[in-house]
Amino acid sequence: MKVGVLGAGSMGIGIAQIAAGFGHEVILCDNNAASMERSIQGLTKILHRLVEKGRITTEYVRDLLGRIQQTSLINEFNDCDIVIEAIVENLAVKKSVFQKMEDVVSDTCILATNTSSLSVASIAAACQKPERVIGVHFFNPAPLMKLVEIIPAIQTSAEVLKKSRDLIDSWQKVTVLAKDTPGFIVNRVARPFYGESLRILEEGIADVATIDWAMTELAGFRMGPFTLMDYIGNDVNYIVTETVFTAFYFDPRYKPAFTQKRLSEAGYLGRKTGRGYYNYAEGATNPKANQDQALGQQIVDRVIVMLINEAADALFWNVASAEDIDLAMTKGVNYPKGLLAWADEWGIDKCVKLMEELRETYHEDRYRCSPLLLRMARQGDMFFEEDV
Repeated sequence: MKVGVLGAGSMGIGIAQIAAGFGHEVILCDNNAASMERSIQGLTKILHRLVEKGRITTEYVRDLLGRIQQTSLINEFNDCDIVIEAIVENLAVKKSVFQKMEDVVSDTCILATNTSSLSVASIAAACQKPERVIGVHFFNPAPLMKLVEIIPAIQTSAEVLKKSRDLIDSWQKVTVLAKDTPGFIVNRVARPFYGESLRILEEGIADVATIDWAMTELAGFRMGPFTLMDYIGNDVNYIVTETVFTAFYFDPRYKPAFTQKRLSEAGYLGRKTGRGYYNYAEGATNPKANQDQALGQQIVDRVIVMLINEAADALFWNVASAEDIDLAMTKGVNYPKGLLAWADEWGIDKCVKLMEELRETYHEDRYRCSPLLLRMARQGDMFFEEDV
């Protein structure tokens, strides 16, 4: 298949690298010449570094880069079999672009969007042939992250779903199937990792360093929530939270935090600006964690049970299968365990008890327990069999 990629930002160039690496001719399109040049130079630098380490050969690099054709004209997509869009997360812009692409591509070309949280059905509705549109959500950096969420819109044909998933599987990615609901699997289920940590901070229960310590040292996450938000960018993380909150009709479970909004407004975006929850200036002193085990366990229990509750609710609403939900969280965001398997390990009764304690304390709908957890606790069920 000939692959088109629209957008030469970090995600677009990553997808182009994967496709070219698996032997596809790639048309990489971006109307920003400077962005295109930066991305190609960056990719070339990464590949040559891998050559120096003996992981790939100079011939491989030459062939890979030779398969990527750069252009500023979407007309060049005319003979592509699939075009993957990886541009700004703006529904109006995406719909406009899909309409323009449809005027150019063949009748059989698949049009895929890499959106992380927008409605695939809305994007498809902008097209004359909405059945050809599908969500194919990679995670950054695309060449390294194994997970890809496949999101068929209600209009997507079974043939387009199969062809798209088969293609991404052939790129040695781990694909999971998600319903076209806000945030899909990962960006929905992961919200409490940030949101509940921010809530704990705003209540004054613990500071940034202590929460990060608890979630890494006691819970086993690779990065604490505040380190991760600084890495992602507070502006980006806040917008995703706000988008999911709005899309779920202002469900309090996804309510954004004023702390993050103010940091974004102040330009304290994290690593990229040198300051966020932490100060990244040379010689800066950041607070030390309070390594109190009881406090740390309180933080872990609260954040993890909210994540488990969100994963259970995603299963309850048929967003994805239990296997795909756990796969998405371990392969997409490197969680130490699948959340539903974690619930089995803790015991469903414990999960329900922790949720009910939070609800009793706050009397907020934010802390409502998933009906699935309540039902499973009554019936003594588990998400997976004992030997899984």
